[in-house]
Amino acid sequence: MNSPIASLLWRHLRVYQIFGANTEVGKTVFATLLSRAAKRRCQQETVTFLKPVSTGAVEEADERCKHLQRFAATTTRKTLFQYQLPLSPHLAAPASGQPVPSDHVLLARCHDFAAQCASEGPGWLFLETAGGVHSPAPSGTTQADMYMPLRAPTVLVADPRLGGISQTIAAFESLHIRGYDVVSVLLFRNAKYKNHTFLADYFTERHGLPVTSIAEPPGRLEDCQRDADAMDEYYASGHCEETAGQILHHLDSRHAHRIDSLHSLASKAHKHIWYPFTQHSLLDSKDITTVDSAHGDCFQTLAPSSDADRQPLLRSSFDGSASWWTQGLGHSNPNLTLAAAYAAGRYGHVLFAASAHAPALELAETLLDGMRNPRLNRVFYSDNGSTGTEVAAKMALRAARLRYGWPVDARLGMLALRGGYHGDTMGAMDMAEPSAFNEKVEWYEGKGYWFDYPSILCVNGAWTVTAPAGLTKDLGHPTSYHSLAAIFDLDRRESRGEHEGYEMYIRKVLSTLQRQGRTFGSLIIEPVVVGAGGMELVDPLFQRTLVNVVRQSPHLFDTRGGSPASPKDSHDWSGLPVIFDEVFTGLYRLGRFTSSSFLGVHPDISVHAKLLTGGLVPLCATLASEHIFDAFGTCDKTDALLHGHSYTAHPVGCQVAVESLREMQAMDARGAWDWAKAQGWRTPVLNETAGPDDLPWSVWPHSLVTYLSQQKATVKGAWALGSVLAIHLRDDAGTGYSSNAALTLREALRKGVEVGAARPWNVHSRVLGNVLYLMASQMTTETTIKQIERLLQESLA
Repeated sequence: MNSPIASLLWRHLRVYQIFGANTEVGKTVFATLLSRAAKRRCQQETVTFLKPVSTGAVEEADERCKHLQRFAATTTRKTLFQYQLPLSPHLAAPASGQPVPSDHVLLARCHDFAAQCASEGPGWLFLETAGGVHSPAPSGTTQADMYMPLRAPTVLVADPRLGGISQTIAAFESLHIRGYDVVSVLLFRNAKYKNHTFLADYFTERHGLPVTSIAEPPGRLEDCQRDADAMDEYYASGHCEETAGQILHHLDSRHAHRIDSLHSLASKAHKHIWYPFTQHSLLDSKDITTVDSAHGDCFQTLAPSSDADRQPLLRSSFDGSASWWTQGLGHSNPNLTLAAAYAAGRYGHVLFAASAHAPALELAETLLDGMRNPRLNRVFYSDNGSTGTEVAAKMALRAARLRYGWPVDARLGMLALRGGYHGDTMGAMDMAEPSAFNEKVEWYEGKGYWFDYPSILCVNGAWTVTAPAGLTKDLGHPTSYHSLAAIFDLDRRESRGEHEGYEMYIRKVLSTLQRQGRTFGSLIIEPVVVGAGGMELVDPLFQRTLVNVVRQSPHLFDTRGGSPASPKDSHDWSGLPVIFDEVFTGLYRLGRFTSSSFLGVHPDISVHAKLLTGGLVPLCATLASEHIFDAFGTCDKTDALLHGHSYTAHPVGCQVAVESLREMQAMDARGAWDWAKAQGWRTPVLNETAGPDDLPWSVWPHSLVTYLSQQKATVKGAWALGSVLAIHLRDDAGTGYSSNAALTLREALRKGVEVGAARPWNVHSRVLGNVLYLMASQMTTETTIKQIERLLQESLA
């Protein structure tokens, strides 16, 4: 099985990637100069030249090798993939009749070759790319994108020819925007164009980047011996040797500085940074994960035994929490990066009070179209999910107060679910019941009533709906279903009357609250999954019934005893405005654009963040109906929704969100997750009219969930939906945020595949009390899931 690929970093092996701003700019000559200087510097060290992909006649490749062999005599040389046709690799590879290597295979070969070099002792490895920065790899991916996971510090060979200034700056920016550390720019001097003069000033002034130029090598001579003698003289010249030595000293210093910085980062952070959700009295600097970079599904983290000379300093750590649920299209996704750069270059940031810009409007239209909710017509932008839910509360409470005629100072509460979590700002906290998140916060004043609810777990292989202890009389005894699809077949369950007990319970609670004189302004729920409150998979039939009862019961909320105004049309709210907090559960996290589609009911207000921007920048969108909007529509400015912040609808975030949603919708349309839907989730359902797209599925195999559920000694139950897997561990002391039951499993995953392996990797995960959850991105591959499945099973065993 292909294991994840870590960045190329060893203490004693200095690895540098050589990119060219164009073809024929002298990459091999500069590699030879650096190799010679490295051998001069320390005869005991190995110097290796790697050309991952080469095209053209074998004789030409041999000529390059002979060049290195002759002029850097002790250098080891290696070409991984050689194609004889003198074409771009994406054309030469398929024409060769050989299997075209995937990007992963090519990178794995590079990594394994570097690891072999590292095992042989101290030295240097120069990795030369083919052609220019964006020349394609055999797969068709451009080199700038393909080599990103290796994150080798880069030497850029500039173009000294006419047009070379533009070509070089463009090449640098392509690398820089993708996170490459370009540490040196090298080029030949050309007396006619003097590109070296301009580029030296440009890069030094703008980037503090050294630019080194040397005389051009002599032109090729027809007589082979005379040509070789001329090159010998060129390489041996005092200027070349001295300059190459200076470049090498700079590269050596950068390598040492990078390693020192990595090793000191955690201790410095421990001194100065106040971490979120962290009790610092229990945190030691050794417990802090040092992240060097991230790509795809993985962080590149400092390995625990990285002091050993021949051990890799970095390992791949699967981002098991999707970076607090934000990752959808992978870390350092080039498309999102370019979208952000485009908007930053076009707009920077512009104020959004009575202004408009294209990214904000396009995003609003994309969200409203994707929701397929006939009630929603307006989009309000804020910065994160917590403020987005506060905006939603302001909207809903105003609409309810006006319709029911309550005074401005009326104390309005929220109807919600136990364990519900809507953010950490003061207003968002007040929507949640007292818990470890808020009960010690001085200004907290919970305003609401929080319903108990039945939840779903796969227990010993059976999908079971279970009511909280003490409520089985109201909510029913545990009921098993043959599949998760059967539980989500809400129409069929309603036809059997399964919702009736829920309905009676909800009406009884609401009637009691009315008799107590409680006044409520809205219902807010996280559709399908209560997230931070414990990763509870809520019976969707209960949530649907709750929404329906609230909408059918305006008489239970009118504390004046009169008759509130009737809804204006079928898209108007009734009973109470309904808010769906889809910050976590929306935008394909559970496998669908909107998690409300699982319930078959439309909210009046919907809040979206997290996956909205694919994990790149903060942004939140609160979607509302026109009828909610109208509640703020008087001519008195103080009746407006006076909420906002400096970066409302910032163009960078909106443009990135447009790109993120566009890509995920395209993946959905082309069946990018069909492999996941086929993993045992397509079991027969009782509703014969249900199509494949109506059934719940997960990237985590059905067989894995069944296996986990059968580990009765340690696992209470498990569930998976979309990209989320939740494992509820047994804890005799109880459950909840203060439980430590999941820590042992978390540490086993953190240990991962031992560092001594050629490509070490682990899983970086988070726990919620007795629950360990793992979250894939929307681009995670089947191979990666199987790797984690195996590690998870080994860790539990």
